[in-house]
Amino acid sequence: MRRVERVVVLALDGVYPFELGIPSRIFGAADGRYEVLTCSVDGRPVRTASDFTITVEHGPEALATADTVVIASVVSSEIPAELPAEVASALARIRPDARIVSICTAAFLLAAAGLLDGRKATTHWRLAGLFRRRYPHIDLDPDVLFVHDGRVLTSAGAASGVDVCLHVVRSDHGSELANSVARNCVVPPFRDGGQAQYIEQPVPAGEATGTAATRAWALENLDRPLTLTELAGHARMSLRTFARRFHDEVGLSPGRWLIQQRVARARHLLESSDLSVDQIAGRVGFATGASLRQHLHAAIGVSPQAYRRTFRAIPR
Repeated sequence: MRRVERVVVLALDGVYPFELGIPSRIFGAADGRYEVLTCSVDGRPVRTASDFTITVEHGPEALATADTVVIASVVSSEIPAELPAEVASALARIRPDARIVSICTAAFLLAAAGLLDGRKATTHWRLAGLFRRRYPHIDLDPDVLFVHDGRVLTSAGAASGVDVCLHVVRSDHGSELANSVARNCVVPPFRDGGQAQYIEQPVPAGEATGTAATRAWALENLDRPLTLTELAGHARMSLRTFARRFHDEVGLSPGRWLIQQRVARARHLLESSDLSVDQIAGRVGFATGASLRQHLHAAIGVSPQAYRRTFRAIPR
């Protein structure tokens, strides 16, 4: 019988409704693999960051039953300098082996509870200075979408909560289910945790031609040794203009973006096919299997065979 994992979402006063709804939406679309419950620290209604209050069905006792706990973000004015006793008591109920996920400002609560000691973490880039002043001993990276460090995952602002929840689904059940969830929710199926949080100019000037069409074309031709000259030519831009505009829109250089897409495609093929490493390398545009091994190890720290063994061991 297929095991259903319990996800318990903790809602605190000042919670953002959008972020609070992310776990239920993402995990709830995962083919019955997860059960999602929402609780508060005392079982009472929770005041949101908007002009309404929500009623939850569960109190803090639900946290003791969770395989995964997700703490939704709160408005920055609600971030306590010291952990309130009722929040500390609620967090103490979490089992030692449970996975913990924070969205945006919830990283402050994990830090205050000591759950980030000795770990790498992230939070919203605007609050990086405050976080570092309060918790200088924690290794904060404010330039990424999410950080996965052992049993604790921290994510950046708002929509990165979608990314980290999809990452959990992918880690638990592979890319096919994560992609299916993404399609059902009409969101991008994969944004690497190392992608930049803040893009200075995410939308080009109205009269400018963007790079989206060229990015879509590149994804259809990943098996080819695409060059910057070829990409710029497809976009009908000079090399300098294309490189600048691409970085403005994506937050990465074209070369780094291509490597990320090739690694992501290779991971999917390692999980879902019996192709050899050399065959996969050819299909995703790496010149050799050795090149694929190098890039995969740089991205996630394991070899293709080790990655395949891990995901093939997951029941589908």
